[in-house]
Amino acid sequence: MSSAADIRVFKANRVTWIGFYTNLALTAVKLVAGILGHSAAMVADALHSLSDFATDIVVLICFRVIGKPPDKSHDYGHGKYETLATALIGLALVAVGVGIFWSGAKKIWAGLHGVHIPTPGAIALVAALISIVFKEWLYRYTVRVGREINSQAVTANAWHHRSDAFSSIGTLIGIGGAMTLGEHWHVLDPIAAVIVSLFILKVAVLITLSSVKELTEESLEDAAEQEITAIVAAVNGTIRPHNLRTRRIGNTVAIDLHVCVAPDLNITEAHGIASNVEKALRKRFGEEAFVSVHIEPEGSD
Repeated sequence: MSSAADIRVFKANRVTWIGFYTNLALTAVKLVAGILGHSAAMVADALHSLSDFATDIVVLICFRVIGKPPDKSHDYGHGKYETLATALIGLALVAVGVGIFWSGAKKIWAGLHGVHIPTPGAIALVAALISIVFKEWLYRYTVRVGREINSQAVTANAWHHRSDAFSSIGTLIGIGGAMTLGEHWHVLDPIAAVIVSLFILKVAVLITLSSVKELTEESLEDAAEQEITAIVAAVNGTIRPHNLRTRRIGNTVAIDLHVCVAPDLNITEAHGIASNVEKALRKRFGEEAFVSVHIEPEGSD
């Protein structure tokens, strides 16, 4: 494995371990605060942090596999495991969002039908403030690393942290309103939980759909394919790039295309053009990109 790949795995593992221990601590703090403070929103928030803890484990396991070089059973490397991890994170977020929505909706229904909703305690309010600060910091740190190493899984995990920050903001508003506006407004606590669940579900759906598209071999965006065609056409000796096929493999891409060249070139000259096309594409999409160029004499089709 190249040193660049080693560094990528190291950075992904480091930021994920930091998130792992932060989520572990926050889950314990928020769960205790939610129980002692009689706050449904805070308990829901704690469960959300618990899901962050679980997805940290998914990312750590994923990068143990991603770091392996191509082998006999994986000619294109292990990049799809990163996509799989991203999909699992998205699905975990969906499950969390649905669970929080259902729990909050039941408490709202009960409150509207006369069931007493306890007044949240100040401890829950303090826990919400602590969570907002730490989770927003964790999001910013994780998303920066995710973009730096071009990792879908790490970036998706960062959004999981951000959704937890959103969750805590909603919880803070709900708890604060329930505490200051009187008994008739205690329902604000579960209402906040429901609103938070909708934010979580939105992020979850976007992450899941993106990874599912990649797992089902969706091509790169039209703009990217147009850029590929332009890069190939600019290489000296190419006449007509066509039959372009593309897909993503984890943090890299696979490009397969045909290129027409002058029919009077010898095999060495044609091979040189193919090599120049590969170099130009890897310069733009990274040295790890899988590029396959099929050379054809112009007029053969």
